[in-house]
This record gives sequence, C-alpha cells and structure tokens, in this order.
Amino acid sequence: MGTFKVFKSLVIDSLDTITKGSKRYHLWMGFLTLVMLIGMYCYSIQLEEGLSATGMSDRVSWGLYISNFTFLVGVAAAAVMLVMPTYVLKDLDFKQAVLIGEGLAVAALIMCLAFVVADMGEPSVLWHMIPGIGVFNFPNSMLTWDVIVLNGYLFINISIPFYILFKHYQNKEAKKSVYVPGAILSVFWAVGIHLVTAFLYQGLQARPFWNNALLGPRFLASAFAAGPSLIILILAIIRSFTAFKIEDKTIKKIAMIVTVAAQINLIMLISELFKEFYAPTHHSESAYYLFFGLHGKNALLPWIWTAIPLNVLATVLLTFNKLRNNLKVLYFCCFILFVAIWIEKGFGLIVPGFIPGPYGKIVEYLPTGVEIGVTIGIWALGAFVFTILAKTAIGIELGELYYKDKNTST
Repeated sequence: MGTFKVFKSLVIDSLDTITKGSKRYHLWMGFLTLVMLIGMYCYSIQLEEGLSATGMSDRVSWGLYISNFTFLVGVAAAAVMLVMPTYVLKDLDFKQAVLIGEGLAVAALIMCLAFVVADMGEPSVLWHMIPGIGVFNFPNSMLTWDVIVLNGYLFINISIPFYILFKHYQNKEAKKSVYVPGAILSVFWAVGIHLVTAFLYQGLQARPFWNNALLGPRFLASAFAAGPSLIILILAIIRSFTAFKIEDKTIKKIAMIVTVAAQINLIMLISELFKEFYAPTHHSESAYYLFFGLHGKNALLPWIWTAIPLNVLATVLLTFNKLRNNLKVLYFCCFILFVAIWIEKGFGLIVPGFIPGPYGKIVEYLPTGVEIGVTIGIWALGAFVFTILAKTAIGIELGELYYKDKNTST
C-alpha cells in the first residue's frame, strides 16, 4: 500500500513537472504536438486509401517506414554503450548520461513499433503479432523473433531506469543486486535485437543484396556510431538548457565509442563495395543501381552519394584526437554521421534489395507526401516521449522532484 502511495505521488509530481517549464519548452512541446497531429492526419488518409497512398508497391513493398524502423532499432541498441561501462565496468564518468541513453532507447523502441504499425496498413491485422492469439508462426518466422526481442528490450529499458528513479524519488539508493543483473541482460539483449533484425533480411534468399555475412556485424557497428552520436547531441542540448550538467570528459568518452564504431563501419563498407564491384555478377545489380543507376533509373543516386562523403568526412575528422576534443567539431561530426547512417541504413539498404525484381524489372520507389507526413509524425512522437522522460528524470536526479511524506513532514 505504501509503494502504491509513493507511485501515485510520483505520477502526480511528474505530470506537474512536464506541464510546467519555460516559454522555450512550451513552444517545443507545442511544435511536436502540431507535427504529431499532421502525422495523424496523413495516417488517416492512409487508413482510408490503404497503402496505395504510399510510394510502395508489390515490387517494392518496404520503404520509408521499414527504413526508419531498421535505423531506430540501432539507435535503441546503442544505449548499451552507456549501460555496459556504467553498470558492468563501473566507469562513473558515464553515470550521468546512462539514464538519458536509456530514455532515448525507450523513445526509439516506441517509434520502431509505431513504424511497424504504419507499415502493416490496417491496425486490425496487429492481432496476428500477439502470441497464442494470432498466427504468430513462432519459432519459424524471423519477424516473430523480432517482435519478442524488441518488446523484451523495451521492458528492460523501462523497468531498470524506473526502479532507479523510483528509489531516488524517495531519496533512497537503488540496490545493485536488483538492477545490475537486468543491466547485464540488456547488454546481450541489445546485441540480439540488432542481430535478429539483420537476420530478418539475410534470411530472404530471393534478395541477394542482403545475403551478406557482414550485414549483422555492420548493423552493430553503424548502430554504435549513430546512436551515441545522437546521445552526444542530446547531452549537449541538455547541458545548455537545463541545470543538469554533463562533464566534458563524459562526452569525450562517448565520442571515442563513436569514433571506433565509425571506423569499423567504414572498413566494412569498403569490404562490401570490393565484394560487389571487383568481380561483379548478376547479383551485383542492386548495388550498381544504388551507386551508379541501372538502365537509366537512378532515383537513389543523390541519397547514397550524399551519405558516403558525409560518412567518410565525419570518420576522418573524428579520428584526429585534437579535432574530436573540440566540442564544436565533435557536434558537427556527430550530426553529419547520424544523417549519413540514417540514409545508408534506410534508402541505401532497404530499397535496393527490391531492385531489380526477380524477373529483372526495375520499379523505382520514392516516398509520397503521406508517407513523409506519417514519418515525421512518428519522429515527433519519439521526441515528445523522450522529452517527457528526460524532464522527469532530470527533475528527480537534481532533487527538484522528490517524495513528500505528509506523515513525516508534520
């Protein structure tokens, strides 16, 4: 009964906290709400017209939605790069950032699930994804494995921070024996969610573009580059606009993770390009279409030739210690690296897998306004959720939000 009382107080205090703030905060939340409403309007059009309102077709059945889903799985998995040094290796320099990273993981996973819902067309078919009720097809379907690992990782990333913050809200220390086992489990689970997503593509024999043994490891490398890059940018914003101070050494340690991951990702990219173009076969047509166009079709050229230079530039700049330790240069590199990997793991990975088709026909894909509207609406949802989580967590960690026991105060 006492625990429920504290929980009720936490909910009330949290609602009070997230509804108050500076003018800049209210403008930000109002903007996100507006974008979410636009996304809902676009989704209503899709519900009415079906997936024909999108740029997808029977030839290219995965587009902007699944591209973002794939990328965000990596962003969610990247939280492990803060969890492992904090809870497993006991590096206290990461401690201030770990709750922010786990909050980002929760927001990213919610966006992942939202993109899956959008891509399925009618929400009424979602019952198939419920074990024991729908046609779940476990364990044969890799998609069902993906559902399990994503929801499991979401539960872990909600429960561990909630337990820690719940204890801190009461001015108590969280017991390591309770949350450390879960933190260790999350390390392996984070690797699992991205490998399972990679296996989802690798297991499709009719799509040779994805039949690559490096796909899983490269998923991890790009995730550990893009995710911490976003975390660095978020930490920069938090320490600029709140009293929650993140030390430079914390950001610089995360930057080292980004640098190593970006270097590995670039090496794997070069290895893939060598395999596709040194001794090309008819299975290399998807790669040729992506990088050079095929039979006059070249819709993806501007995307990939934007991503590759940005990727190389960011990796080269980050490699030099002096440049990496300059925070302005670091923030710039993190931004362009994030954009580059978003393009590369989105349009650069998903769409070419369908082009050309099994009979050699080329049907190009570009997203429609409806798809773009739904996509930015889901991203706004993620930003909205993260802002709420971060504002509550920061309030508790700063001691501004705490349990006021009326019995002891009198």
